[in-house]
Amino acid sequence: MQATISTLPCDLCGSRKHSLFSGLPETQLCAISEAKNLVSHRKGQILYYEGTKPLGIFCVNSGVVKVCKTASNGKEQILYLAKEGDFLGYHALLGEESYSNSATIIKDPKICFIPKEAFLGSMMKNPDFFRRITKQLSHELGIMEEKLLDASQKSIRERLAFLLLQLANTYRVDGGVHQQIDLILSREEIAGMVGTATESVIRLLSEFNKDGLIELDGKKIKIKDKKGLVRLSDFYA
Repeated sequence: MQATISTLPCDLCGSRKHSLFSGLPETQLCAISEAKNLVSHRKGQILYYEGTKPLGIFCVNSGVVKVCKTASNGKEQILYLAKEGDFLGYHALLGEESYSNSATIIKDPKICFIPKEAFLGSMMKNPDFFRRITKQLSHELGIMEEKLLDASQKSIRERLAFLLLQLANTYRVDGGVHQQIDLILSREEIAGMVGTATESVIRLLSEFNKDGLIELDGKKIKIKDKKGLVRLSDFYA
């Protein structure tokens, strides 16, 4: 179920400071505000399907969306998690192609849909906005290249440790000396992000818990030994 709610003007939106719309002038923000729809979704809803044509872009006002591909064997591979301020679907729109992935709600969000004409019009009228879009595309390409390298060179244990560090950094709730990951993911979803079997994730999380790296409370995960996870992930910053 989804419902269109009162549209929040872009210049009053708290998530705008996290998005590529942050530097747009007031006139262009007003044009986008007039054209967009703010829609409230529920967990589990499909935002768009792989293979369909984009009619605009989505901007996450709040919540979390998983972007994934489905292999021929039906196994889901999660490419990334989109959060507040992120754009979705603009790769396909700019490439004039069908969606190469699907997007599914995993945490109750509010999402703005911005029609193609309004989005492309802002790009054409604002060279700085155009540059930021192309810069973001290049950045995301670099991230995908790093993930491919990790998948070929890092063990499942290292990839899982690194994923937990990323989740804790992005979705954390500080709780004393430990960090609670404020995002409930199923073991299948974690496996889809790491690129392995669900059984492997269950076993490794149990081992991490036993070794004192994390603390498990049902599906909730708390980071207990961040330095230990950093060493295990073979990540050096």
